[in-house]
Formats: sequence, C-alpha cells, structure tokens
Amino acid sequence: MPKGLSFRTQADNRDPQLHSFIITREDGSRTYGFVLTFYEEVTSKQICTAMQTLYQMHNAEQYSSVCASSSCSMDSLASSIDEGDATSLAKLQRYNSYDISRDTLYVSKCICLITPLPFMQACKKFLIQLYKAVTSQQPPPLPLESYIHNILYEVPLPPPGRSLKFYGVYEPIICQRPGPNELPLSDYPLREVFELLGLENLVQVFTCVLLEMQILLYSQGGRSYGDARWVCSQRAVAGQLQPQELIQSCGFSADL
Repeated sequence: MPKGLSFRTQADNRDPQLHSFIITREDGSRTYGFVLTFYEEVTSKQICTAMQTLYQMHNAEQYSSVCASSSCSMDSLASSIDEGDATSLAKLQRYNSYDISRDTLYVSKCICLITPLPFMQACKKFLIQLYKAVTSQQPPPLPLESYIHNILYEVPLPPPGRSLKFYGVYEPIICQRPGPNELPLSDYPLREVFELLGLENLVQVFTCVLLEMQILLYSQGGRSYGDARWVCSQRAVAGQLQPQELIQSCGFSADL
C-alpha cells in the first residue's frame, strides 16, 4: 500500500481504490502488479482502545499548539481563546475524534494480482468482482477459492494477436494482446493522463523522456501515478510508489 496501513471511521470515505506497480529486474524484464485497497471493520477491542488513546494524545498536542499560538495559559483556556482559535478547536473535535463507544473503526486491506503483462482493465474487473463477492450478503455461485485457483492456475496468457475470455465471479472478462506488428499493450486510459497532467505538463514530461532526463512524478494517489506513467513507457528501470523517506534514493530532495 502506497501510504502504508491506514484507519478510518464510518464518517470517512471508504471507497475501494486501485493502483498499480512494477517490479523491474536487472535484465530489464518487468512484472506488473495491480492492487485493490479496501477497508474492513476492526473487531479487536484492543486495537480500538489503542486507537482511541492515540487520538486523545494527538488532540492533546493540537490543543497545546493552539493554546501556545494564542499565548494563553491552561488555567484561563476557556476565557482567553479568541473566536478563530475556538473554530480551530471545533474542527479538531469534529475531524480528529474517535470514540470507541460511538464510532466504527476500519482498517485498510488489499488484494493483488501479479501478471507478466499489464492487463490493467482485466485485473481491475476481476479484483472488483472478487471484492463484491467478499462484501456481499449473498454468497457467490461458487466458493471464493475456486475463482482464485482459476485465475492463478487455469487462465493462460493470450498469444500475440489473440483475445482471451475468462470468467470472473459474476461476469466474463475479456483481454486482448497486441500482435507483433501492432503497438505495445497499453491498457491504461489516456484520457485520465491528460486530465491529470494537462497538455503543457505532458509535453514537458515527454520532452524529458526524449532527453533521457530523470523524472519524478508526485501524486496523492497511486492510481493517478499509474495512469500518467504509461504515456511515456520506455525500456528503462521504473521505480514506482516511493514512500516519502525513500525519495532521496531517487536523487531528489526530500523536501518535495
């Protein structure tokens, strides 16, 4: 997961998100991964209690910083905080609060497919169908293990220039592999790339690729980065989804 383990409550957005990554070996060969991140309810009372304690510690630090900025003492906190600080405190109580007796805690989990070719749309459809089967009140037509076994061991790689149809949990899925005389496989939506980068930035990135310059794409979401990366696909090492503490290993400043 790009941002590591994360927790949310019932008041937060918990829609599943898809992102991709690449494993590049020394010989230039690549393996492609597609990950669907979703949120599952935490049932452990110990974890919920620990999370409430962490929230209380965090809010105490925020209260202290607000009080220090207004130069007030703890004894006169209620009377000396101005309207702006009171608003800040109200926001802290609203957005940075977790009550074990009132809120439901959710933790991020993920399911992943590793493939030799970047069949993004096919993997996305299968992962979403598998997620719906896990969260649905109605059981799927077959046990979940049978669908996982089928995709791992019984679905072959389509030959060049051919299409392949296989069955997911609820609907059939079709993927196509380009022939030797066709353009390379690019299963990522180019429209999203233009929407994310814009024409001017896209031309600048493409120019950097032609000049063999080092490129760092910064994104708040893993999927956005995956969409943009495929515009300028080239035979080079692709390091994806670097955490903040590893940005320096790419040769860039950690202040980005």
